[in-house]
Amino acid sequence: MHFEHLFKWLCYGWFAAEAILAIATRTRRSGGTLHDRGTQLLLWVTITVAMVGSDWVQKIAPWSMFHDAEWLMPLSLAVLVTGLTIRAIAIISLGKAFSVNVAIRSAQKVRRTSLYRFVRHPSYLGMEVGFFAIGLSTRNWACLVWVFVLPTLALLYRIHVEEAALNEAFGEEYADYSRVTKRLFSGVY
Repeated sequence: MHFEHLFKWLCYGWFAAEAILAIATRTRRSGGTLHDRGTQLLLWVTITVAMVGSDWVQKIAPWSMFHDAEWLMPLSLAVLVTGLTIRAIAIISLGKAFSVNVAIRSAQKVRRTSLYRFVRHPSYLGMEVGFFAIGLSTRNWACLVWVFVLPTLALLYRIHVEEAALNEAFGEEYADYSRVTKRLFSGVY
């Protein structure tokens, strides 16, 4: 199987998994306190615009990466698998506390284990790595920026909303955790 086909099928699988998560883990008002402020919808719209628009961007800005280097596809595949793995570990680590919308459930606690020892939002880090892989797979500089930056801006807003909800719910405990971990990239942000 060619790397392109495997990459495409992994992307379809990721999309399907996200759709299932959106249905299965969405917190309703009766299941917790909602703080989403429209960030779930914003993410879906932004990601859709980024993915659908990448073809258009490639047509108007055909800026080839490294002369369409063939080695970019296996690299993109490895980066995508890394991102999906990070996201899966983060979701599994949270267990029933995971929700696709920003919500605080009554039994929820601040997690400091697994990937949460290093960053506060490893699930979003996994998504970011995945978006980077998708942009890289286009072998086009403009598409890389388009596919990576648009969802990143939506994720940064969502992180802002989520951090406010977590600070409100957990107070000093979350503030202490925030002082020793970065949001997305250990040692950077």
